[in-house]
Amino acid sequence: MANWFTSMNVRERRTFWACFTGWALDAMDVQLYAVVMPTLIGLWAMSQTQAGTLATAALLFSSAGGWIAGILADRYGRVAVLRLTIVWFAFFTFLSGFTQSYEQLLLTRSLQGLGFGGEWAAGAVLMSEVIDKRIRGRAVGTVQGGWSVGYGAAVLLFTIVFSVARPEVAWRYLFILGLIPALLVLWIRRYVEEPELFTAMKATTSRGTRLQFVEIFGPALRRRTFLASLLAAGGLGGNYVVLTWLATYLRTVRHLSVLGTGGYLGINIFGSFLGYVISAHLSDWLGRRKTFVVMACAAAVTVACYTLLPLGDTAVLLLGFPLGFFQSGIIAGMGATFAELFPTRVRATGQGFSYNTGRAVGSFVPTVVGVAAPSMGLGEAMGICAACSYAFVLLAAALLPETRGRELESTVAPQARDAITARYSPQPVPR
Repeated sequence: MANWFTSMNVRERRTFWACFTGWALDAMDVQLYAVVMPTLIGLWAMSQTQAGTLATAALLFSSAGGWIAGILADRYGRVAVLRLTIVWFAFFTFLSGFTQSYEQLLLTRSLQGLGFGGEWAAGAVLMSEVIDKRIRGRAVGTVQGGWSVGYGAAVLLFTIVFSVARPEVAWRYLFILGLIPALLVLWIRRYVEEPELFTAMKATTSRGTRLQFVEIFGPALRRRTFLASLLAAGGLGGNYVVLTWLATYLRTVRHLSVLGTGGYLGINIFGSFLGYVISAHLSDWLGRRKTFVVMACAAAVTVACYTLLPLGDTAVLLLGFPLGFFQSGIIAGMGATFAELFPTRVRATGQGFSYNTGRAVGSFVPTVVGVAAPSMGLGEAMGICAACSYAFVLLAAALLPETRGRELESTVAPQARDAITARYSPQPVPR
């Protein structure tokens, strides 16, 4: 890891850390709900269907946020939209701490989702355009590993706050702490710049030319748009099952304490982080498609064993590591792959639409789990729904082109493109 990271120039590193931190804090705010869900079910007498709907609502609105942010990022800039989305999701996480009912939390969670989805759309394309193609998969995938760091921060805060405060107020304190990510914007505003590829494209695009959203559905791009959306739907659908329901499964099915739940989630999160990082490296070494296939097959087998077999607590603890590793390993390659499928003028639009359409479809899977759980059991519902989702990853991977090492398609004039390459070309990267 050190070799490819040290090969990056100052601009690439600043962009890397801005996106990594933003993704981590984004994940922290989103996953605060997952860790307090068992408490809210008890306090507000929510059904499992209502709990699943709260998760799905945020994910659905995040899809809309990703579509909107992608269009705005192609028009106004990647960094500008990234700043806006971080402030947005932090503010509505903060407001969630003051809600008094299921309906109020549903509203704030939904609005939080707009910023949550938009942050990925702007950040992923920003990273892909700044980082050299030879390490794009590793860099973008590692940034997505920030999700595990944020999830870990949410679990850590949950363990600390619920240990010192009564559950009736502890969950409110957690959401109020969700305002912290807004402070990141001060750093982003000062040190992170728009990609040269984007600014050159804007400079060479005539003033009267409009960036067309419908272009991603035209003959040249619609197949890519559909298959990228299918890939995201399968990978995120299975991922959301575990992210949304694992804490509740450990508390209500395995009957673990708060500290016990935190420990089991910690093993899962550690595996998730390594899954992002190692899968990101594999996507540069093996190729995007092979990595998706390996991770999806292993994820399906692991989640089925975890939830469907009669395992003891020790086995569940240990199996939490590969569960997190493979579920996150699928997601790691999406950012770089989607960026490589679309030209610069609609890259954020295409990437944001595909990923967030997959998110919208995948967001229904946690609700299906909630609906099916009363009749078949929570563990069985989780295992079956997640494993079925991963089948769509295999289908999409079989039909998508291999994009490893591909130059980003651009409308930039050759002179401008040559200048960008000469200015920001990094040193050779050891494999």
